[in-house]
Amino acid sequence: MAFTAQVRIPATYMRGGTSKGVFFRLDDLPQRCQMPGEARDRLFQRVIGSPDPYGKHTDGMGGATSSTSKCVILSKSTRPDHDVDYLYGQVAIDSAFVDWSGNCGNLSTAAGAFAIHAGLVDPVIRNGICTVRIWQANIGKTIIAHVPVTDGKVQETGDFELDGVTFPAAEIVLEFVDPADDGEESGALFPTGNLVDELEVPASLVPGGKLKATLINSGIPIIFVNAAEIGYNGTELQGAINSDPHALARFEALRTIGAMRMGLISDPAEALKRQHTPKVAFVAHPAEHTVSSGKMIRVQDVDLLVRALSMGKLHHAMMGTAAVAIATAAAIPGTLVNQAAGGVTRQSVCFGHPSGTLRVGAEVVQENGQWNVTRAIMSRTARVLMEGWVRVPGDSF
Repeated sequence: MAFTAQVRIPATYMRGGTSKGVFFRLDDLPQRCQMPGEARDRLFQRVIGSPDPYGKHTDGMGGATSSTSKCVILSKSTRPDHDVDYLYGQVAIDSAFVDWSGNCGNLSTAAGAFAIHAGLVDPVIRNGICTVRIWQANIGKTIIAHVPVTDGKVQETGDFELDGVTFPAAEIVLEFVDPADDGEESGALFPTGNLVDELEVPASLVPGGKLKATLINSGIPIIFVNAAEIGYNGTELQGAINSDPHALARFEALRTIGAMRMGLISDPAEALKRQHTPKVAFVAHPAEHTVSSGKMIRVQDVDLLVRALSMGKLHHAMMGTAAVAIATAAAIPGTLVNQAAGGVTRQSVCFGHPSGTLRVGAEVVQENGQWNVTRAIMSRTARVLMEGWVRVPGDSF
């Protein structure tokens, strides 16, 4: 066998929100990986350690979960009123595939911090809040990160606690500007034009073959259903879902049906190559229960309960982009999310997830009978875990 040397590429390993990923400056990537295509995809798969039939990512930087199998590219932006372009790749665990169809809201937090760490943004103030204007290249949207800086550097330590993250850190406020899908057709926020649809599903999924769903595209395309209609109560933790192959297959079938109705795919087979979007989530009224940390959530602590799946598994907390969709749907009377939250008009919502609670705000307007979301706001944290170089075999890409 011919000897192939490893290639050394500057990289930073970061946590953002409840996710982790390997961050790159575009200019630091090998020349052929600076453009979209097979070489870039193969590089990121090798960095993460995919595809891994063992499902462990032992030979890579990934963590064998949807939350930890991610790569990010940042570069200076050429767009007016933006500082950096941010591109996100969700790397599949057991198949040779990188999904570029959506954003990661959690790593959007780290993108703002990395922009300063990597010298792509020079803080205009040495102490205070640095505003980083991010162009999210996957979905063509603006994200504004308000990053604390001390002595001209990102302040990473602090006392802001985020359920799903073990240690406190400095608060970073994110604004998702106009997070709904753009489109000339009516109902871009709701691709079908309806606040609630009735999906035709196999009787094995729901007795009677009919299931109510709110199909929304705000932050990320997502399919919301009522927990009770699919046999759950909304207090489930990861083990209850992820250890049940039959349940996971049912959710994937639902995801495919919803993707077809939303117009995201034209053939069910396409769902295999679009694993990152849409997401599936189920909602319920508040109920007292214990989350994964052992913390007790009381009825009065939350407005509703939400459990969401990412890359075919129940998420351990909540995806940031899904939180945007939750806040948006909660603010619009008539959606399943709004009904689960009590059916009242609201500008923010506190929801329960498997690791605790999260508060998110959304500003919505109704014009000519159509709803639109102008902004969603949430707080997360981010921290550099390691920086230096990642090494991959030279023949891997």
